[in-house]
Amino acid sequence: MLSRMPAVSSSRLSLIFSSAGHGYMHLFSVYFYLVVLPLEREWRLPYSELIGLWTIGSLLIGALALPVGWIADRWSATGMMVVFFIGLGGASIACGLAPSPAWLWVDLCLLGTFAAIYHPVGLPWLVRTARTRGKALGINGIFGSAGVATAGLVAGTLIDLFGWRTAFVAPGAVSIATGLAMWACVRAGLVTDGAGADHPREAPASRGDRRRAFGVLLVTMFGGALIYQSTLAVLPKLFEVRLAGLVGTGTFGIGALVAVAYGIAGLSQIAAGHLADRYPLKRVYVIAIACQAPLLWTAARVAGLPLVPVATAMIVANTASLPAENILLADAAPARQQSLAFGVKFVLSFGAAPLAIRVVAFATEHAGGLFWLFAALAITSAAVALAALFLPSGARASAPAVPA
Repeated sequence: MLSRMPAVSSSRLSLIFSSAGHGYMHLFSVYFYLVVLPLEREWRLPYSELIGLWTIGSLLIGALALPVGWIADRWSATGMMVVFFIGLGGASIACGLAPSPAWLWVDLCLLGTFAAIYHPVGLPWLVRTARTRGKALGINGIFGSAGVATAGLVAGTLIDLFGWRTAFVAPGAVSIATGLAMWACVRAGLVTDGAGADHPREAPASRGDRRRAFGVLLVTMFGGALIYQSTLAVLPKLFEVRLAGLVGTGTFGIGALVAVAYGIAGLSQIAAGHLADRYPLKRVYVIAIACQAPLLWTAARVAGLPLVPVATAMIVANTASLPAENILLADAAPARQQSLAFGVKFVLSFGAAPLAIRVVAFATEHAGGLFWLFAALAITSAAVALAALFLPSGARASAPAVPA
């Protein structure tokens, strides 16, 4: 029993630090959208010019995922996570001390550079160290959603009480403190890279089948990301058009409904992770993707109050595939290239965002465009589910079931 204590402790600490990193990454990646509002008044510059300062930084989050994953595979996942926490916090503090828009642009680019570390490093590290991988990924997903949800609350409170500079400096200090705490745990041997962890692998034995699994996942991951990014961009507009008279004339009602929908979706990842631990991953993955098609088609046609539960279920189905998808990707990739594989995933995921925005912009410019947009997304979901059927079969769940 005593010999198992360090492994359990390391697994739990890895989950804590990985989940904290997920929350920080998503909080900092949307933070500037709120800080820019007082900057507009203080620096007397137009909103369009100030919001553009984050363009390159936000692009770097996806563009650097591949090289960051490559470095983590050849150096250390825990080392990269420490760099993530301390670098992200330092860049945020630098943003709070920026004397001019030019300096703020440089500091925001640094913020995007360090934010790029999390996904290709933190997720595969968690998969390697977790004792029940689906459950751990579900908990981790909740923290990512919480990061997005609390960004406005944290930024708004700090700005109103202390000003926009403190709104950058205070969270930055918390991130640095987290990085130092993790560094101390690594030095003490309480947190490890998880190399050589004994997990049942979903990947088929042959190299050919493993390559086939990775190739299929490239298609399904991009298709799923395109659906997610499109619904994320268009949902406020959909509520505005289809719920006219039910959410008032302002944006608060619409924003609250969007927050509730994505909050429920974040919580649902616990259940999705539990399913990934108990049932074959391919089955869980295909069913989750296939469920999106009828929900997207219903969202294309429904209006009024019934739209709210339909849209929520649509987002839940999209995020429910993520725990199984991440485990399948980890098992399809060679053990020494898992961070690189996750880097590829998030290049695809963030690369889908500009395409989704252009598709949504085109659809909303034409009468009936929302119907055709969701109809097209329903067809895309069906195609992605069909592609997922080509994943190698006969694999088991992500963790052995515990006897009753």
